[in-house]
Amino acid sequence: MEFNVTRDGLTLAGIYDPAPQPTGTIAILLHGFISDRGYTASSLLVQLAKRLRSRGVGTVRFDFNGCGKSDGDFADMTVLNEIADTQAVLTAVQTRLAPQHIDLLGHSQGGVVASMVAGYDADLIHKLVLMAPAATLKDDALAGHTRGLAYDPHHIPVQLPLDQNITLGGFYLRTAQLLPIYETAQNFTGPVCLIHGDADQVVAHRASERYHDVYAQSTLHLLPGANHSLTGTARNDVLALAADFIAD
Repeated sequence: MEFNVTRDGLTLAGIYDPAPQPTGTIAILLHGFISDRGYTASSLLVQLAKRLRSRGVGTVRFDFNGCGKSDGDFADMTVLNEIADTQAVLTAVQTRLAPQHIDLLGHSQGGVVASMVAGYDADLIHKLVLMAPAATLKDDALAGHTRGLAYDPHHIPVQLPLDQNITLGGFYLRTAQLLPIYETAQNFTGPVCLIHGDADQVVAHRASERYHDVYAQSTLHLLPGANHSLTGTARNDVLALAADFIAD
């Protein structure tokens, strides 16, 4: 069912899928960079939602600002305002659904957002799953190379074209350079499940290894041969690991 949320005048398009036999837990699913909440059966978040519902966990997933069906311009997107998006959804889940527990699951940049929101709201989040979390986005911004773009990290332009249809805002990169990713993440001391492919060519698995170093209670799963999108034979492993961890 529709689960739209308003944040600073923007409507974030979301969907709530209740579990047939609910356990009292709601999981909020966060998508990655240049992605969306999932609109096809092959989508990671769609498959996660289906698997979690079968284990009694309701799910909420939504499009970040400037993505999918949500309001906003992608050129205005930053990790900071994706954190604000998630905070608005988290508040809506609390007030509208009143679950016993709220868990966060994020893929790629959504994993970074999930880790930081859990750090800020450590008293509100029960469990955390980070799948190929793209914490290297800070290192990339400092080095002046992001998703195939090359730029002067000391003089970042207002906008940079990612391709013919997508423009990345320079403020995304400026804020990325200063993000306290791990410093914020480590404030969450609850259970964390880290999943990363050892063949990830987009985000090196050292990102998850560093998360593993700073968390108080985390489990790290390095999947042999798995890519950044966690497709192929790795997908079933990801779904099983995440669902078992959340539903346990």
